[in-house]
Parts: sequence; C-alpha cells; structure tokens
Amino acid sequence: MSPTQIIVIVVAAVLVVAVATAIWAVGRRAALRRRFGPEYDQVVADRESRGDAERELRDRTRRHAELTLTPLSPESRQRYASTWAEIQARFVDAPNDSVGEADELVTRLIAERGYPTGNYDEQLASLSVEHARTLSHYRDAHEIRERDQRGEAGTEDLRQALVHYRALFADLLGADPVRPDGPATKTTPTGSDNPEQSAQQTSERAPRHTPQDTPSR
Repeated sequence: MSPTQIIVIVVAAVLVVAVATAIWAVGRRAALRRRFGPEYDQVVADRESRGDAERELRDRTRRHAELTLTPLSPESRQRYASTWAEIQARFVDAPNDSVGEADELVTRLIAERGYPTGNYDEQLASLSVEHARTLSHYRDAHEIRERDQRGEAGTEDLRQALVHYRALFADLLGADPVRPDGPATKTTPTGSDNPEQSAQQTSERAPRHTPQDTPSR
C-alpha cells in the first residue's frame, strides 16, 4: 500500500469519526431539549457556554436518578387539595398570609414526593428533570414571595403568585386542586411525573383567571 493510499484511508477514517461524533452530539442535545423543554434555554442563558449548560443538565439527570420518589396516596392527594382550597379561600381577607402558606404547602409537597428541600437552587435543579414545564411558574412565584417579604408586592402580584404556585402544585399533585364542587380531578396516573402530559396540562390551565378559581382582592 502506497503512502498516498495510507493518507487517504487515515483522512477518511478521521472524517467518519468526526461525522459520527457530530451526529452523536446533536442527538444528545436534542434529547436534552426534549426532556428539559424551556429549562434547557434557561440553563444555557445562565451558563458561560452551551457545553457547560448541557453538562449541568446531564448532572441533574444523574442526581435525579438517585432520588427515591414516592407517589401520593389518594388520601394524601385529597388532603393536599383540601388544604389548597382553604388557602385560596383565605386570599381575599389575607393575601400575604395565603401566599406564604402556599409556598409552605408546595415545599411540603415537594418533600413528601421525595425531592430535596433544603436549598432553593437544589430544589429547582431536582424538579427540572421531571417538572421543567411548570418550573418557570415556581420561579415567578418565589420571586414575588421574596418581594412580598420586602413589602414590595401588591395584591395583584400576590394573586399572580398564587396562580404560579398552583401550576407546580397541580403538576406535583397529579390533579387540579381548584375545583370548588368536589374532590380534586386527576390529570395523570398516581405518582406520575410525566412532564409532557401533566405539566403541559396544568401550565395551560394555570393562567386562566375566572371568578371560580382565581382569587381577587
């Protein structure tokens, strides 16, 4: 075999490896986009590079796999839904207290499902793997809650915070907690963490403000 033939073979092999690597990278990126949805863009915007962001998302997936997540029993789901209804009913008379109680209830639900609750950023990272499509609601609610604690949030802000909390709450609960005429209505199977189904349903439902299910001052 001549030196020229050897060079051609080596170059061809390098090109094949480069193309295969590019296809593999594109596939991994597409898988991350499908899994994390809008959270993918959020992490990319927060990190110095796309590669760094994608490493972070893969690390989140690995850490999430180490969690022991627990489905709620029907009784527990109903208790949470009833408590939410009580919080929402108190909003008219005590909006600040209601938003604080909503934050505490969501945190309690996060913990019962098996997610870490010691650090807010850690909560976001853990929840993003299965609940990315309602995570922006949690961020918005948390931001309003912090402004309220500084005395900078008005009643309309607090109403929006309650709506935002409800989106993640319903996603974690697997049911719509705001029906006034009976028990919570299941939107996913017991214990389901499917972000494609439950998160999309609840995030679409959350912004709709009606006299029935949205508090007003």
